[in-house]
Amino acid sequence: MVAALALSGPALAQNGVDPGTLNDFPTAARADYVFGCMAANGQTRDALMRCSCSVDVVASILPYDKYEQAETILMMRQGVGQAASTFRSNTAMDETIADLRRAQAEAEMRCFP
Repeated sequence: MVAALALSGPALAQNGVDPGTLNDFPTAARADYVFGCMAANGQTRDALMRCSCSVDVVASILPYDKYEQAETILMMRQGVGQAASTFRSNTAMDETIADLRRAQAEAEMRCFP
């Protein structure tokens, strides 16, 4: 555990992320992000490293509560019925989604050159 923590600071700094400002996303949220990213980018060691970098960049830009809000909105928009329609038609939620998309775009530039 100590070795992993010791390695995380230099690895984060190498990817342009200041470990001192990294938000504390829960481990389960980080793992879920990395699993989804790897599903989209291949199940390779390289994808693991890039996807881990990506979640670190997103976490350094977006507070966890905003990330969670955006993920919830996106999930609700995929549904059917009145509840999903409410989430799709509410333009006030678009800015929350836009913040997540900007953080993901920055992560893409830093981690998937």
